[in-house]
Amino acid sequence: MARNRWLWTAGIAVVLLALFGVALRAVLPARAASGATSGDTSSPYNLPTWWAKYQTVSAKGFAPPAPSGPTQRVTVGANVDMSNEPGPQSETSIAIDPSSPSRLVGGSNEIIRLPMRGYFSSDSGASWGAVDLPLPPPRVNNGIDFGSDPGVAWDTRGNAYYSYIIVFFSGGQGKNNINGTEMAVARSSDGGKTWTATFFDQQTGKGQFDDKPMIAVDTNPSSRFRDTIYVAWDNSNGSSSSGNNLLVSHSSDGGVTFSAPVAASDTSGGPKSVIGADPFVGPDGTLYVAWHDVHNNLIAESSSTDGGVTFGPTHTIAATQAAFDVGVPAQASRRALVYPACGADTSAGAHSGTLYCSWMDQTAANGTDIFVARSTDGGASWSAPVRANDDPTGVANDQFNQWLAVDPVTGTVDLSWNDTRNDPTHLSTDIFYTRSTDGGQTFAANVQVTTAPTNETVAGSDLGNQYGDYEGIAARGGIVHPVWTDRRASNTALREEVFTATITISTH
Repeated sequence: MARNRWLWTAGIAVVLLALFGVALRAVLPARAASGATSGDTSSPYNLPTWWAKYQTVSAKGFAPPAPSGPTQRVTVGANVDMSNEPGPQSETSIAIDPSSPSRLVGGSNEIIRLPMRGYFSSDSGASWGAVDLPLPPPRVNNGIDFGSDPGVAWDTRGNAYYSYIIVFFSGGQGKNNINGTEMAVARSSDGGKTWTATFFDQQTGKGQFDDKPMIAVDTNPSSRFRDTIYVAWDNSNGSSSSGNNLLVSHSSDGGVTFSAPVAASDTSGGPKSVIGADPFVGPDGTLYVAWHDVHNNLIAESSSTDGGVTFGPTHTIAATQAAFDVGVPAQASRRALVYPACGADTSAGAHSGTLYCSWMDQTAANGTDIFVARSTDGGASWSAPVRANDDPTGVANDQFNQWLAVDPVTGTVDLSWNDTRNDPTHLSTDIFYTRSTDGGQTFAANVQVTTAPTNETVAGSDLGNQYGDYEGIAARGGIVHPVWTDRRASNTALREEVFTATITISTH
Protein backbone atom coordinates (compact mmCIF):
# COMPACT_ATOMS: atom_id res chain seq x y z
CA MET A 1 0.00 0.00 0.00
CA ALA A 2 2.80 2.42 0.89
CA ARG A 3 4.49 1.79 -2.51
CA ASN A 4 1.23 2.33 -4.41
CA ARG A 5 0.58 5.57 -2.45
CA TRP A 6 4.09 6.78 -3.35
CA LEU A 7 3.59 5.97 -7.06
CA TRP A 8 0.21 7.73 -7.02
CA THR A 9 1.70 10.87 -5.39
CA ALA A 10 4.64 10.95 -7.79
CA GLY A 11 2.25 10.64 -10.72
CA ILE A 12 0.23 13.59 -9.54
CA ALA A 13 3.46 15.67 -9.16
CA VAL A 14 4.53 14.83 -12.72
CA VAL A 15 1.15 15.93 -14.05
CA LEU A 16 1.28 19.21 -12.11
CA LEU A 17 4.80 19.98 -13.31
CA ALA A 18 3.74 19.31 -16.88
CA LEU A 19 0.77 21.62 -16.57
CA PHE A 20 2.99 24.35 -15.01
CA GLY A 21 5.41 24.02 -17.91
CA VAL A 22 2.62 24.45 -20.43
CA ALA A 23 1.37 27.53 -18.58
CA LEU A 24 4.85 29.02 -18.32
CA ARG A 25 5.46 28.48 -22.04
CA ALA A 26 2.18 30.23 -22.74
CA VAL A 27 3.36 33.31 -20.83
CA LEU A 28 7.05 33.43 -21.67
CA PRO A 29 8.43 33.33 -25.22
CA ALA A 30 10.59 30.31 -25.99
CA ARG A 31 13.85 32.08 -25.23
CA ALA A 32 16.01 28.94 -25.11
CA ALA A 33 14.84 27.80 -28.52
CA SER A 34 15.77 31.16 -30.05
CA GLY A 35 19.10 31.37 -28.25
CA ALA A 36 18.05 34.58 -26.37
CA THR A 37 20.08 35.67 -23.35
CA SER A 38 19.17 37.79 -20.35
CA GLY A 39 20.64 40.82 -22.11
CA ASP A 40 18.57 40.35 -25.29
CA THR A 41 16.08 43.17 -25.78
CA SER A 42 14.48 41.74 -28.91
CA SER A 43 11.92 39.79 -26.88
CA PRO A 44 8.72 41.56 -25.86
CA TYR A 45 9.28 40.09 -22.40
CA ASN A 46 12.83 39.98 -21.06
CA LEU A 47 12.36 39.55 -17.32
CA PRO A 48 9.46 39.93 -14.90
CA THR A 49 9.13 43.36 -13.27
CA TRP A 50 10.23 41.97 -9.92
CA TRP A 51 13.53 40.67 -11.28
CA ALA A 52 15.56 43.82 -10.47
CA LYS A 53 14.19 43.82 -6.94
CA TYR A 54 15.14 40.15 -6.56
CA GLN A 55 18.71 40.90 -7.63
CA THR A 56 18.94 43.75 -5.10
CA VAL A 57 17.53 41.94 -2.07
CA SER A 58 19.42 38.70 -2.79
CA ALA A 59 22.81 40.40 -3.21
CA LYS A 60 25.51 39.61 -0.68
CA GLY A 61 25.51 42.06 2.21
CA PHE A 62 22.04 43.42 1.51
CA ALA A 63 20.47 45.19 4.49
CA PRO A 64 17.08 46.88 4.22
CA PRO A 65 17.18 50.61 5.02
CA ALA A 66 15.82 51.79 8.32
CA PRO A 67 12.21 52.98 8.22
CA SER A 68 11.99 56.68 7.42
CA GLY A 69 11.49 58.86 10.46
CA PRO A 70 8.93 61.60 10.96
CA THR A 71 8.96 64.51 8.54
CA GLN A 72 8.85 68.18 9.47
CA ARG A 73 6.50 70.73 7.96
CA VAL A 74 7.20 74.48 7.84
CA THR A 75 4.05 76.58 8.17
CA VAL A 76 4.19 80.35 7.68
CA GLY A 77 1.57 82.39 9.48
CA ALA A 78 0.04 85.72 8.52
CA ASN A 79 2.22 88.74 7.79
CA VAL A 80 1.63 91.15 10.68
CA ASP A 81 2.33 94.88 10.59
CA MET A 82 4.07 95.49 13.93
CA SER A 83 4.58 99.23 13.60
CA ASN A 84 1.34 100.33 11.87
CA GLU A 85 2.14 104.03 12.02
CA PRO A 86 2.76 106.78 9.44
CA GLY A 87 6.32 107.47 8.44
CA PRO A 88 9.19 105.12 7.59
CA GLN A 89 11.01 102.68 9.86
CA SER A 90 14.13 100.63 9.11
CA GLU A 91 16.59 98.16 10.71
CA THR A 92 14.73 95.59 12.77
CA SER A 93 15.43 93.31 15.72
CA ILE A 94 13.30 90.78 17.64
CA ALA A 95 13.70 88.52 20.71
CA ILE A 96 11.69 85.84 22.58
CA ASP A 97 11.37 85.73 26.38
CA PRO A 98 12.88 82.36 27.41
CA SER A 99 10.83 82.32 30.62
CA SER A 100 7.56 82.98 28.77
CA PRO A 101 7.88 82.36 25.00
CA SER A 102 4.55 84.02 24.19
CA ARG A 103 6.18 87.36 25.07
CA LEU A 104 8.21 89.10 22.37
CA VAL A 105 9.96 92.44 22.04
CA GLY A 106 11.18 94.15 18.89
CA GLY A 107 12.90 97.32 17.82
CA SER A 108 13.41 99.55 14.79
CA ASN A 109 14.73 102.92 13.72
CA GLU A 110 12.29 105.78 13.39
CA ILE A 111 13.38 107.84 10.40
CA ILE A 112 11.42 111.08 10.68
CA ARG A 113 11.20 111.13 14.49
CA LEU A 114 14.01 111.39 17.06
CA PRO A 115 13.49 108.40 19.40
CA MET A 116 13.82 104.69 18.72
CA ARG A 117 10.69 102.56 18.53
CA GLY A 118 10.09 99.55 20.75
CA TYR A 119 7.46 96.85 20.09
CA PHE A 120 5.92 94.34 22.48
CA SER A 121 3.60 91.34 22.19
CA SER A 122 2.16 88.98 24.80
CA ASP A 123 0.33 86.69 22.37
CA SER A 124 3.21 85.16 20.41
CA GLY A 125 3.29 87.96 17.85
CA ALA A 126 -0.37 87.96 16.81
CA SER A 127 -0.77 91.58 17.96
CA TRP A 128 1.66 94.32 18.97
CA GLY A 129 1.92 97.51 20.96
CA ALA A 130 4.63 100.14 20.53
CA VAL A 131 6.39 102.83 22.57
CA ASP A 132 9.29 105.27 22.18
CA LEU A 133 12.66 104.60 23.80
CA PRO A 134 14.20 107.22 26.13
CA LEU A 135 16.61 109.91 24.89
CA PRO A 136 19.06 111.91 27.03
CA PRO A 137 19.13 115.72 26.95
CA PRO A 138 21.07 117.34 24.06
CA ARG A 139 24.72 118.05 24.82
CA VAL A 140 24.55 121.77 24.00
CA ASN A 141 22.00 124.54 24.02
CA ASN A 142 19.73 124.48 20.98
CA GLY A 143 21.08 121.05 20.14
CA ILE A 144 19.18 117.86 19.36
CA ASP A 145 19.85 114.13 19.56
CA PHE A 146 18.33 110.96 18.20
CA GLY A 147 18.59 107.19 18.56
CA SER A 148 19.66 104.60 15.96
CA ASP A 149 20.64 100.94 15.42
CA PRO A 150 18.32 98.74 17.54
CA GLY A 151 19.12 95.39 19.16
CA VAL A 152 16.93 93.51 21.66
CA ALA A 153 17.39 90.59 24.08
CA TRP A 154 15.89 88.98 27.23
CA ASP A 155 17.42 87.58 30.40
CA THR A 156 16.10 84.49 32.24
CA ARG A 157 14.18 86.59 34.78
CA GLY A 158 11.69 88.14 32.39
CA ASN A 159 13.58 91.40 31.80
CA ALA A 160 14.00 92.80 28.29
CA TYR A 161 16.93 94.92 27.05
CA TYR A 162 17.27 97.26 24.08
CA SER A 163 20.62 98.57 22.82
CA TYR A 164 21.04 101.62 20.56
CA ILE A 165 23.32 104.60 19.95
CA ILE A 166 22.62 108.27 20.64
CA VAL A 167 23.87 110.81 18.10
CA PHE A 168 24.19 114.42 19.30
CA PHE A 169 23.98 117.49 17.07
CA SER A 170 24.84 121.09 17.86
CA GLY A 171 21.88 122.43 15.92
CA GLY A 172 21.09 121.08 12.48
CA GLN A 173 21.53 117.47 11.44
CA GLY A 174 24.34 118.00 8.93
CA LYS A 175 27.50 115.93 9.26
CA ASN A 176 29.49 118.97 10.39
CA ASN A 177 27.05 119.53 13.24
CA ILE A 178 27.64 116.15 14.96
CA ASN A 179 29.12 116.84 18.38
CA GLY A 180 29.12 113.42 19.99
CA THR A 181 27.73 109.89 20.27
CA GLU A 182 27.17 107.51 23.16
CA MET A 183 25.85 104.06 23.88
CA ALA A 184 22.40 103.38 25.32
CA VAL A 185 20.86 100.25 26.84
CA ALA A 186 17.27 100.44 28.05
CA ARG A 187 15.65 97.83 30.31
CA SER A 188 12.05 96.79 30.80
CA SER A 189 10.51 94.62 33.51
CA ASP A 190 6.97 94.74 32.11
CA GLY A 191 7.44 93.02 28.77
CA GLY A 192 8.50 96.09 26.80
CA LYS A 193 5.67 98.46 27.73
CA THR A 194 7.97 100.89 29.59
CA TRP A 195 11.74 101.39 29.44
CA THR A 196 14.48 102.94 31.61
CA ALA A 197 17.79 103.73 29.90
CA THR A 198 21.45 103.76 30.90
CA PHE A 199 23.76 105.94 28.78
CA PHE A 200 27.54 105.36 28.67
CA ASP A 201 30.77 105.66 26.66
CA GLN A 202 30.12 109.15 25.38
CA GLN A 203 32.46 110.19 22.55
CA THR A 204 32.95 113.91 21.97
CA GLY A 205 36.38 114.17 20.34
CA LYS A 206 36.82 115.10 16.72
CA GLY A 207 36.20 112.10 14.49
CA GLN A 208 35.12 109.82 17.34
CA PHE A 209 31.97 107.82 16.74
CA ASP A 210 30.15 104.83 18.30
CA ASP A 211 28.26 102.76 15.72
CA LYS A 212 26.38 99.53 15.03
CA PRO A 213 25.85 98.12 18.55
CA MET A 214 24.30 94.71 19.12
CA ILE A 215 23.28 93.02 22.38
CA ALA A 216 23.30 89.51 23.89
CA VAL A 217 22.45 88.05 27.32
CA ASP A 218 23.87 84.86 28.82
CA THR A 219 20.74 82.75 29.37
CA ASN A 220 22.51 79.47 30.14
CA PRO A 221 21.22 78.17 33.52
CA SER A 222 24.54 76.61 34.57
CA SER A 223 26.77 79.49 33.47
CA ARG A 224 28.57 81.45 36.19
CA PHE A 225 27.80 84.56 34.11
CA ARG A 226 24.08 83.84 33.84
CA ASP A 227 22.05 86.97 32.98
CA THR A 228 25.16 89.03 32.24
CA ILE A 229 24.36 91.55 29.48
CA TYR A 230 26.89 92.13 26.70
CA VAL A 231 26.92 94.99 24.19
CA ALA A 232 29.41 95.19 21.32
CA TRP A 233 29.95 98.01 18.84
CA ASP A 234 32.60 99.60 16.65
CA ASN A 235 34.27 102.84 17.67
CA SER A 236 36.30 105.18 15.49
CA ASN A 237 38.67 107.75 16.92
CA GLY A 238 39.36 109.36 13.57
CA SER A 239 42.80 107.80 13.11
CA SER A 240 43.32 104.94 10.65
CA SER A 241 46.50 103.88 12.46
CA SER A 242 44.95 103.28 15.88
CA GLY A 243 41.21 102.92 15.25
CA ASN A 244 38.66 101.86 14.77
CA ASN A 245 38.24 99.12 17.33
CA LEU A 246 35.56 96.60 18.17
CA LEU A 247 34.50 97.36 21.77
CA VAL A 248 32.54 95.32 24.33
CA SER A 249 30.93 96.35 27.59
CA HIS A 250 29.03 94.20 30.07
CA SER A 251 26.55 94.58 32.93
CA SER A 252 26.06 92.19 35.83
CA ASP A 253 23.41 94.27 37.64
CA GLY A 254 20.53 94.04 35.22
CA GLY A 255 21.62 96.85 32.95
CA VAL A 256 21.82 99.55 35.64
CA THR A 257 25.55 100.07 35.05
CA PHE A 258 27.98 98.99 32.33
CA SER A 259 31.71 98.31 32.51
CA ALA A 260 34.36 100.41 30.82
CA PRO A 261 34.60 99.05 27.26
CA VAL A 262 37.42 96.70 26.25
CA ALA A 263 38.64 95.86 22.76
CA ALA A 264 37.69 92.48 21.29
CA SER A 265 39.52 93.18 18.03
CA ASP A 266 43.26 93.45 17.44
CA THR A 267 44.72 96.62 18.96
CA SER A 268 48.23 96.28 17.55
CA GLY A 269 49.66 98.98 15.30
CA GLY A 270 48.71 99.45 11.68
CA PRO A 271 45.56 100.52 9.82
CA LYS A 272 42.30 99.02 11.04
CA SER A 273 38.66 99.23 10.07
CA VAL A 274 35.88 97.12 11.61
CA ILE A 275 32.08 97.20 11.59
CA GLY A 276 29.04 95.06 12.36
CA ALA A 277 29.68 93.60 15.81
CA ASP A 278 27.56 90.64 16.92
CA PRO A 279 28.00 89.15 20.42
CA PHE A 280 26.69 85.65 21.22
CA VAL A 281 27.15 83.23 24.13
CA GLY A 282 28.03 79.52 24.18
CA PRO A 283 26.49 76.95 26.56
CA ASP A 284 29.44 77.18 28.96
CA GLY A 285 29.14 80.98 29.25
CA THR A 286 31.93 81.80 26.82
CA LEU A 287 31.26 85.11 25.09
CA TYR A 288 31.97 85.28 21.36
CA VAL A 289 32.01 88.42 19.25
CA ALA A 290 32.12 88.46 15.45
CA TRP A 291 32.59 91.40 13.08
CA HIS A 292 33.56 92.39 9.56
CA ASP A 293 37.23 93.32 9.25
CA VAL A 294 36.87 95.77 6.39
CA HIS A 295 40.59 96.51 6.09
CA ASN A 296 41.49 92.83 5.58
CA ASN A 297 38.28 91.70 3.83
CA LEU A 298 37.28 88.97 6.26
CA ILE A 299 34.70 87.96 8.86
CA ALA A 300 36.50 87.68 12.21
CA GLU A 301 35.75 86.41 15.72
CA SER A 302 37.29 86.46 19.20
CA SER A 303 36.10 85.17 22.56
CA SER A 304 36.16 85.81 26.29
CA THR A 305 35.98 83.18 29.05
CA ASP A 306 35.94 85.68 31.93
CA GLY A 307 32.66 87.45 31.33
CA GLY A 308 33.89 90.00 28.80
CA VAL A 309 36.83 91.29 30.86
CA THR A 310 39.51 90.11 28.43
CA PHE A 311 39.52 88.62 24.93
CA GLY A 312 41.69 86.01 23.27
CA PRO A 313 43.20 85.97 19.77
CA THR A 314 41.28 86.86 16.65
CA HIS A 315 40.18 84.00 14.39
CA THR A 316 39.25 84.25 10.73
CA ILE A 317 35.83 82.84 9.91
CA ALA A 318 36.03 83.47 6.16
CA ALA A 319 37.43 85.86 3.60
CA THR A 320 35.00 88.22 1.85
CA GLN A 321 34.89 89.40 -1.74
CA ALA A 322 33.03 92.62 -0.96
CA ALA A 323 35.14 95.14 0.89
CA PHE A 324 32.39 96.91 2.84
CA ASP A 325 29.00 96.92 1.13
CA VAL A 326 27.38 96.07 -2.20
CA GLY A 327 25.19 98.34 -4.33
CA VAL A 328 22.54 95.73 -5.12
CA PRO A 329 19.75 97.10 -7.35
CA ALA A 330 17.15 96.69 -4.59
CA GLN A 331 19.18 98.85 -2.22
CA ALA A 332 21.39 100.85 -4.55
CA SER A 333 20.92 104.12 -2.64
CA ARG A 334 21.74 102.80 0.83
CA ARG A 335 23.88 99.84 -0.34
CA ALA A 336 23.75 96.45 1.38
CA LEU A 337 26.22 96.11 4.26
CA VAL A 338 28.44 93.05 4.76
CA TYR A 339 28.20 91.95 8.42
CA PRO A 340 28.05 88.73 10.46
CA ALA A 341 24.97 87.41 12.27
CA CYS A 342 25.90 84.54 14.56
CA GLY A 343 24.71 82.17 17.26
CA ALA A 344 25.73 79.20 19.41
CA ASP A 345 23.85 75.94 19.95
CA THR A 346 22.95 75.97 23.65
CA SER A 347 20.50 73.05 23.36
CA ALA A 348 21.04 69.54 24.69
CA GLY A 349 21.11 68.17 21.15
CA ALA A 350 23.80 66.43 19.12
CA HIS A 351 25.41 69.71 17.99
CA SER A 352 25.45 71.47 21.36
CA GLY A 353 28.32 73.96 21.56
CA THR A 354 28.62 74.40 17.79
CA LEU A 355 29.04 78.02 16.69
CA TYR A 356 27.48 79.43 13.52
CA CYS A 357 28.06 82.66 11.64
CA SER A 358 26.25 83.95 8.54
CA TRP A 359 27.05 86.82 6.19
CA MET A 360 26.21 88.20 2.76
CA ASP A 361 28.88 88.41 0.09
CA GLN A 362 29.24 89.21 -3.58
CA THR A 363 29.80 86.36 -6.03
CA ALA A 364 31.06 86.19 -9.60
CA ALA A 365 27.85 84.89 -11.19
CA ASN A 366 25.09 84.72 -8.54
CA GLY A 367 24.72 88.34 -7.47
CA THR A 368 24.98 88.27 -3.68
CA ASP A 369 24.47 85.09 -1.62
CA ILE A 370 24.06 84.19 2.05
CA PHE A 371 26.82 82.01 3.51
CA VAL A 372 27.13 80.11 6.79
CA ALA A 373 30.22 78.66 8.47
CA ARG A 374 30.38 76.59 11.65
CA SER A 375 32.95 75.88 14.34
CA THR A 376 33.04 72.81 16.59
CA ASP A 377 36.18 73.79 18.51
CA GLY A 378 35.17 77.02 20.20
CA GLY A 379 35.99 79.27 17.25
CA ALA A 380 39.59 78.12 16.78
CA SER A 381 38.74 76.91 13.25
CA TRP A 382 35.77 77.32 10.95
CA SER A 383 34.30 75.18 8.19
CA ALA A 384 34.18 76.13 4.55
CA PRO A 385 31.19 78.40 3.89
CA VAL A 386 27.88 76.79 2.88
CA ARG A 387 25.46 78.65 0.60
CA ALA A 388 22.10 78.95 2.38
CA ASN A 389 19.93 80.33 -0.44
CA ASP A 390 18.81 77.79 -3.04
CA ASP A 391 17.89 79.96 -6.04
CA PRO A 392 19.53 78.82 -9.30
CA THR A 393 23.24 79.50 -9.63
CA GLY A 394 24.40 81.59 -12.56
CA VAL A 395 21.50 84.04 -12.08
CA ALA A 396 22.29 87.41 -10.53
CA ASN A 397 19.62 87.36 -7.83
CA ASP A 398 20.51 89.20 -4.65
CA GLN A 399 20.14 88.02 -1.07
CA PHE A 400 21.05 90.52 1.68
CA ASN A 401 20.26 91.77 5.22
CA GLN A 402 20.32 88.24 6.65
CA TRP A 403 20.05 87.34 10.32
CA LEU A 404 20.66 84.01 12.07
CA ALA A 405 19.17 82.47 15.22
CA VAL A 406 19.97 79.11 16.80
CA ASP A 407 16.96 77.55 18.50
CA PRO A 408 18.03 76.99 22.15
CA VAL A 409 15.58 74.09 22.51
CA THR A 410 16.00 72.16 19.25
CA GLY A 411 19.45 73.32 18.11
CA THR A 412 18.07 74.16 14.66
CA VAL A 413 19.88 76.94 12.77
CA ASP A 414 17.31 79.43 11.41
CA LEU A 415 17.95 82.14 8.79
CA SER A 416 15.90 84.81 7.00
CA TRP A 417 16.83 87.56 4.53
CA ASN A 418 15.72 89.94 1.77
CA ASP A 419 15.63 88.18 -1.61
CA THR A 420 15.09 89.43 -5.19
CA ARG A 421 14.62 86.02 -6.89
CA ASN A 422 10.96 86.74 -7.73
CA ASP A 423 11.74 89.91 -9.70
CA PRO A 424 13.71 89.68 -12.96
CA THR A 425 14.72 93.34 -12.52
CA HIS A 426 16.00 92.56 -8.97
CA LEU A 427 14.31 95.68 -7.56
CA SER A 428 11.53 94.07 -5.50
CA THR A 429 12.27 91.79 -2.57
CA ASP A 430 10.55 89.10 -0.56
CA ILE A 431 11.63 87.60 2.74
CA PHE A 432 12.84 84.00 2.50
CA TYR A 433 13.60 81.52 5.29
CA THR A 434 15.64 78.34 5.65
CA ARG A 435 16.87 76.06 8.42
CA SER A 436 19.52 73.46 9.11
CA THR A 437 18.99 70.43 11.35
CA ASP A 438 22.36 68.75 10.74
CA GLY A 439 24.70 71.22 12.38
CA GLY A 440 24.89 73.68 9.49
CA GLN A 441 26.16 71.17 6.94
CA THR A 442 23.09 71.53 4.70
CA PHE A 443 20.08 73.85 4.55
CA ALA A 444 16.48 73.02 3.74
CA ALA A 445 14.53 74.24 0.75
CA ASN A 446 13.96 77.97 1.09
CA VAL A 447 10.45 79.08 2.07
CA GLN A 448 8.90 82.40 1.11
CA VAL A 449 7.62 84.27 4.16
CA THR A 450 6.13 87.42 2.65
CA THR A 451 2.70 87.42 1.02
CA ALA A 452 3.50 90.53 -1.04
CA PRO A 453 6.73 91.99 -2.42
CA THR A 454 8.22 95.33 -1.47
CA ASN A 455 10.07 97.79 -3.70
CA GLU A 456 12.03 100.46 -1.86
CA THR A 457 13.52 102.04 -4.97
CA VAL A 458 10.35 103.72 -6.22
CA ALA A 459 9.40 107.37 -5.87
CA GLY A 460 8.09 108.12 -2.40
CA SER A 461 10.17 105.48 -0.66
CA ASP A 462 12.79 106.30 1.95
CA LEU A 463 15.76 106.19 -0.44
CA GLY A 464 18.25 107.32 2.20
CA ASN A 465 17.58 104.32 4.41
CA GLN A 466 15.52 101.85 2.35
CA TYR A 467 15.66 98.60 4.39
CA GLY A 468 18.52 99.81 6.58
CA ASP A 469 21.59 97.69 7.31
CA TYR A 470 20.03 94.55 8.83
CA GLU A 471 16.86 92.63 9.67
CA GLY A 472 16.17 90.19 12.54
CA ILE A 473 14.96 86.71 13.47
CA ALA A 474 14.32 84.82 16.73
CA ALA A 475 13.56 81.13 17.35
CA ARG A 476 12.58 78.94 20.28
CA GLY A 477 11.04 75.47 20.51
CA GLY A 478 10.28 75.20 16.79
CA ILE A 479 8.57 78.61 16.64
CA VAL A 480 10.40 81.18 14.51
CA HIS A 481 9.76 84.92 14.23
CA PRO A 482 11.49 86.78 11.38
CA VAL A 483 11.11 90.57 11.28
CA TRP A 484 11.70 92.91 8.36
CA THR A 485 11.21 96.34 6.77
CA ASP A 486 8.31 96.29 4.30
CA ARG A 487 6.80 98.79 1.85
CA ARG A 488 4.25 96.57 0.10
CA ALA A 489 1.73 98.23 -2.21
CA SER A 490 -1.16 98.00 0.26
CA ASN A 491 0.82 100.02 2.83
CA THR A 492 2.41 102.76 0.73
CA ALA A 493 0.46 105.44 2.63
CA LEU A 494 2.35 104.44 5.79
CA ARG A 495 5.66 104.11 3.90
CA GLU A 496 8.24 101.58 5.22
CA GLU A 497 6.65 99.49 7.98
CA VAL A 498 7.96 96.80 10.35
CA PHE A 499 6.44 93.38 9.62
CA THR A 500 6.76 89.96 11.21
CA ALA A 501 5.31 86.46 10.84
CA THR A 502 5.17 83.30 12.94
CA ILE A 503 6.77 80.22 11.37
CA THR A 504 5.81 76.92 12.99
CA ILE A 505 7.87 73.74 12.59
CA SER A 506 5.66 70.67 13.13
CA THR A 507 6.57 66.98 13.05
CA HIS A 508 4.47 64.41 11.15
